[in-house]
Amino acid sequence: MNYVRNAWYVASWSHDLQMSKPTAMKILGEPIVLFRGKAGQVFALEDRCVHRLAPLSLGRCEGNNLRCMYHGLLYSSDGVVIEIPGQDKIPDQAKVRTYPVIERHSWVWVWMGESDKADEDLIPGAVGLDDPEYILGYGQLDYNAEARLINDNLLDFSHLSFVHANSFESGPEYANTPAMIKPTERGISYERWVENTTGPHARRSSEPMDNYMLYEFLVPGVLLMETGVYPIGTAKACGYGAPDRSLGMQRSFTSQAVTPMSERTSRYFYSWGPHVSDGSSKKRDQMMELAGRAFAEDKVMIEAQQVCIDITPGSSVMPTAHDRGITIFNRLVQRLSKN
Repeated sequence: MNYVRNAWYVASWSHDLQMSKPTAMKILGEPIVLFRGKAGQVFALEDRCVHRLAPLSLGRCEGNNLRCMYHGLLYSSDGVVIEIPGQDKIPDQAKVRTYPVIERHSWVWVWMGESDKADEDLIPGAVGLDDPEYILGYGQLDYNAEARLINDNLLDFSHLSFVHANSFESGPEYANTPAMIKPTERGISYERWVENTTGPHARRSSEPMDNYMLYEFLVPGVLLMETGVYPIGTAKACGYGAPDRSLGMQRSFTSQAVTPMSERTSRYFYSWGPHVSDGSSKKRDQMMELAGRAFAEDKVMIEAQQVCIDITPGSSVMPTAHDRGITIFNRLVQRLSKN
């Protein structure tokens, strides 16, 4: 499976990049070192010294420069060697690749394609941890599985009825109720109403409610989702479209990003929390504890799926009605990966 190169990938949480401490990350199989300069700006270089191929992530920050701590070559933030101890002449080839990098929405985004095509407008509109509208918790998981399998999981929520029957207490509605899926320029839009339910988002109420879910899934693998519980009859009253948010209860938002590190390893970043209108830090913590259990269920299933795929090479999937979003997104990835 190909991945889109001309796209922004989440490399780290912003708060995890400390001053003067280089951090290693691998994206699409390429080793990258992230570090903060003297003014806090983040830089991203190829994580490999040109001299003896030692990782620069074991180096030392010196202002906006990074020194390899094997033999002391000093790199500027644009990847050029500017000092070789004991040697005056610096060869023209003494440089490493640099990557466009931007901090936004509490994440560090790295552009993996052609630098001159890096477009800040293509950064998905995630909700950062400092957003005043939500009280968010955060986390991340490393998978021994291809990123595509995690993306497929997030593109088909019918699995909630089975994988998350215990954690999210999801009933059969998610498998039996079709979602409204529309292709977009950089992904899909997914909208679903589950009517007359006492499901996971309404479990503290004795009265049935209408459950609303809306998300975008965007290249290269970013999910932005709002959920809410509304008075029964809301779905029908709004024609099964977007509701009046002021009527919502137990509203929440989650931003999730899947980053392929290598062919069979991936990192999954996520935040989740309630809207300030009916939320609190206690409720956030309860939601994050629930998310931890649910995402662990996903991880067990997806890593086992990867093992099954690896030991049965040549096997192909048999799509079902719920695979429409997966099919649309993967076709988009195939097309964009050729650009």
